[in-house]
Amino acid sequence: MRALTTLALLAGTLTAGLMAGLFAGFAYAVMPGLRRGDDRTFVTAMRRINEAILNGWFLGCFMGAPVVIALATALQWAGDGGAALPFTVAGLVLYLVMFAVTAAVNVPLNERLAAAGEPDGEAGLAAVRERFESSWAAWNTVRAVAATAAFGCLAWALVLYGRATA
Repeated sequence: MRALTTLALLAGTLTAGLMAGLFAGFAYAVMPGLRRGDDRTFVTAMRRINEAILNGWFLGCFMGAPVVIALATALQWAGDGGAALPFTVAGLVLYLVMFAVTAAVNVPLNERLAAAGEPDGEAGLAAVRERFESSWAAWNTVRAVAATAAFGCLAWALVLYGRATA
């Protein structure tokens, strides 16, 4: 039981960390870089990124993390999670906040960007970008903070669980 709990907690920590890194990278590098480009470059790049990210690596981490974090929580709850359990629960809650923001805000914005078609001229591209960029970037920062906090909680839970089982 301890080995399975440790494995689930480790897998949850790693996948949450990968998601935190992805969203943080968008917050401090990708979006500021795209902000410096023209409207056509911005719209085209975001569309291509949104298409490319739907792959097994992303979906495995994004969808797998809450499963293994919930498993680690349940195993700790049923066993002796001790001091690690509250941090595992906090990590799960924070990850679910990030998941909800992604599902409720960022994905619908991505879908609207894709559905905008090929706007005519620079004014059309500017309008598409205007309806997308600031909201997407702001909510991405929210999910980056939530995912990073989840990763931190899970990393500390892993430390505490390891100490308790040593």
